[in-house]
Amino acid sequence: MDDEALLRYSRHILLPEVDIEGQEKLLAARVLIIGLGGLGSPVSLYLAASGVGHLVLVDFDTVELSNLQRQIVHGAADVGRAKVISARDSLLALNPHIRITTIERMLDPAALLEQVRLADVVVDGSDNLGTRLAVNAACVRERTPLVSGAAIRLEGQVLVYDPQRPEAPCYRCLFRSEQELAERCAQSGVLAPLLGIIGSVQATETLKLLIGFGEALVGRLLLLDARTMEWQCITLPKNPNCPTCGNREDTHAERRLVD
Repeated sequence: MDDEALLRYSRHILLPEVDIEGQEKLLAARVLIIGLGGLGSPVSLYLAASGVGHLVLVDFDTVELSNLQRQIVHGAADVGRAKVISARDSLLALNPHIRITTIERMLDPAALLEQVRLADVVVDGSDNLGTRLAVNAACVRERTPLVSGAAIRLEGQVLVYDPQRPEAPCYRCLFRSEQELAERCAQSGVLAPLLGIIGSVQATETLKLLIGFGEALVGRLLLLDARTMEWQCITLPKNPNCPTCGNREDTHAERRLVD
């Protein structure tokens, strides 16, 4: 790192958990961010500010006026622009020394697998269950760590999948039945700052994985109820019958999402 980088990241370097070695790991890292909406906004801003060297942004949508209530990486002048382009400009204005790749389309199964394979960590900031399941399946298949977040109404959650830990449950382990999957798909409103809180947790977990310090939220589902500002951390065991990461030889049911 040159003098400018040492000054920019000095508050990280002062932390014994990070130090120069950890910051260099961030500068060399590649993170795939799925979705540049309410969760992807704070995630991308904090990862860019933290010096993650290469961010790959994936979103096929354009900025709408109703997005601005919570999608803080975009501004009023960005309405009508592609979200990945709007986000790219904001992130480079914050930190011009990082590399950003934009993918302005929905990834087909082969492209999703390829991007997951190239990433050091995947952050899922999508807003629908189908995408979360597909991203999760790709991460399990390619053995890439995944930081998954969700927020709706006044409730949020974060879960980390780490393939280096055999006992680690994946996102699909949350759901024990197809009926339960269907019930989780309802669309509703969401409190704006809640997305910032959950997205910040996702960014923190991503940095921990990249640097290799602390204890990631593996096997633990972190839940927030913003009504009471109460956090719960629930142990989530690996489901041996999970169609994505279970012990069964035949996992084709979930792999259809990415094959």
